[in-house]
Amino acid sequence: MAKTSESMLKAIAKYKETKETIHVSVDKGRKAEWKEHATEQGESLNGFVNRAMEETRQRDKQRKT
Repeated sequence: MAKTSESMLKAIAKYKETKETIHVSVDKGRKAEWKEHATEQGESLNGFVNRAMEETRQRDKQRKT
């Protein structure tokens, strides 16, 4: 197994400084459905969830105005 370089470790640490995690529980089978949908859209499950949350937030915001 290749050893991770010092520069790679620094890059990973820098990336992690800009991110937060959210743990979400869903009914069995939903994750697979969403992952399949995301793949069909050409994005990761994480990208899909972020897009869905942002689009919903924007829609909710528009309803209030």
